[in-house]
Amino acid sequence: MYKILVLAAVTVWVAVLTLPDDKLHVVFCDVGQGDAILIYQKTTQILIDAGPNDRVVGCLNRHMPFWDKQIEAAVATHPQADHIGGLVDVMKGYIIVQFVMGVEGNETAGFEAIRRQITMTKSQVTNVYYGDEIRIGDIKFEVVWPEKSWVFAHLELPDDSGSAVLGAKTDGTDLNSFSIGGILSFGQFDVLLTGDADWQIEDEMIEAGGLRSVEVLKVPHHGSKTGMTREWLGVVKPQLAVISAGKNNRYGHPAEETLKILRDKEIKILRTDVDGEVEIVSDGERWWVDK
Repeated sequence: MYKILVLAAVTVWVAVLTLPDDKLHVVFCDVGQGDAILIYQKTTQILIDAGPNDRVVGCLNRHMPFWDKQIEAAVATHPQADHIGGLVDVMKGYIIVQFVMGVEGNETAGFEAIRRQITMTKSQVTNVYYGDEIRIGDIKFEVVWPEKSWVFAHLELPDDSGSAVLGAKTDGTDLNSFSIGGILSFGQFDVLLTGDADWQIEDEMIEAGGLRSVEVLKVPHHGSKTGMTREWLGVVKPQLAVISAGKNNRYGHPAEETLKILRDKEIKILRTDVDGEVEIVSDGERWWVDK
């Protein structure tokens, strides 16, 4: 009996000691050639994309308390394997309260597996568009792209059904252009997360009016040469740019053209293919890179 009580006491203290602090943590997980970003504050977590494979699970295990198996929201920016490939593995180990996704889909086995898992777990699915906000605790995510009228103009749907849609066919428009982009805010600290929305739609994104100066930018499309224009970067004006890419990837990401644009603006660059996992911490006023 004494041993049981001691074990229970130790378990309680371990749980207390593993409680996260009250600061915001933005972790750009090193998942190879893909995107996976874990955002957490205390025991509230938001996952933006899940990379191409199960490496994202290791990132979650390192940063979430061992007893916390619930993720409040998972945002799938767009349905391509390097952004959603690890979602099924995440769903096997964690409860996702809300899925935030675009209406567009594809016919790949990976996307179908995610759709089946969502149906089986009866998870809530929310479609978001420019102007929408996701608020969880002290964390806010303002959607800056895509515009709703633009989305439905590029889908094979007769009209907006008014309810959540998952897996609608597109008219052939590049899936990257549908990427959900948003500004994550915690107090005075802002991070722009972009998925793969690159210069094909950046003029439209500027015209929509939701962009503003931020402290940190997740560089679009893994730093590809079509990732961003100088004009677009001039609106965002980040102090730090984070590039998520795989080491020695076959696409040549990040492109030298993109790196030059950032260097010319004297913007600090961190890369998961060079620096590994990148963690940024903020108290709502100050922010820093956690080494």
